[in-house]
Amino acid sequence: MKREDDFSNRHEHLKDLTDEQLEARFWELANKLVDPLLEMGKEYTSPAIERSVLLRMGFSSIEAKAIVEGCVERSLMCYGAGNVVYRLAKAKGMDIRPAGLELVNGNLWDEAADLFKGGNE
Repeated sequence: MKREDDFSNRHEHLKDLTDEQLEARFWELANKLVDPLLEMGKEYTSPAIERSVLLRMGFSSIEAKAIVEGCVERSLMCYGAGNVVYRLAKAKGMDIRPAGLELVNGNLWDEAADLFKGGNE
């Protein structure tokens, strides 16, 4: 089966555009393509994603696992485990790593949960 060449028909609406206009059109379409992915990333997460975020924040895999499990147990996953650690550190005037280690050790979970009561993000 041979594909019919229809390039001359398909590019008709683009042929009079300048290079700058073509580039702007490219980025417009690229953004339209990526927007749904970004929205999904904002609305959905998983333990694996949250562990990955914590690893990039400087926690070990064992520490990240403990923090994520604590977030799951306390229904805080919807806020993001990294966000939970960050907000706790900010509220307590601590650096991020020590705040996360407190959570790993089972401390400050009530304070962390209180930061998100009422849907505060």
